[in-house]
Amino acid sequence: MTIKLHGMTYSNYYNMVKAIMIEKGMDFDEVHVLPNQEPEFLLKSPMGKVPCLQTEQGFLSETGVMIDYIDSLKIEPSLYPEEPFARAKVKELIRHLELYIELPARRLYGDVFFGNPATDDLKEQVKSQLEKGFASLQKLGNFDPYLAGKELSYADFYYRFSVGIATIVCKKALNWNALNELPNIKSLLDLMGERESIQKVLADQARDA
Repeated sequence: MTIKLHGMTYSNYYNMVKAIMIEKGMDFDEVHVLPNQEPEFLLKSPMGKVPCLQTEQGFLSETGVMIDYIDSLKIEPSLYPEEPFARAKVKELIRHLELYIELPARRLYGDVFFGNPATDDLKEQVKSQLEKGFASLQKLGNFDPYLAGKELSYADFYYRFSVGIATIVCKKALNWNALNELPNIKSLLDLMGERESIQKVLADQARDA
């Protein structure tokens, strides 16, 4: 059967997986579904979150798991380094982006995207967390020109759809132009924006907006 990606085009994690499958030239179908707690959907994604991935053997949830599954299919190009330490560094970058960039920024999604104003205290907390997250990313990342070095990796797709949305949150909720004030941030976002896979994902997102 054809792999099916379940979710919505305005989910950044959905778009990470989608862009990676496009980058690899994979044949897949998309199934539009919103996060929900319906019993039928919970059999596919136990927390009711999107995305989830339908394979011939069953469903997978959690973005990192899906990407590792896709990588295990050995479809070129490989987006993990072969050398074990270099591979671990890519996974370290991914985990850092998840925990210290995307997760703090998500606390202000309600304020920025859904009209639910955040308190000044929450904004201060998030800004402090993001400042630390971005500062440590500068130490972990190579930006030469990609996040892990000279070769494109899975971390760059996490970067595009974590840092991209975090900089929007910074500007709209925190009045902080992180995109222009932080070293290297814009250059890698621009570089990823040149990829056809990213352009396709963003075009589909704009179509569905």
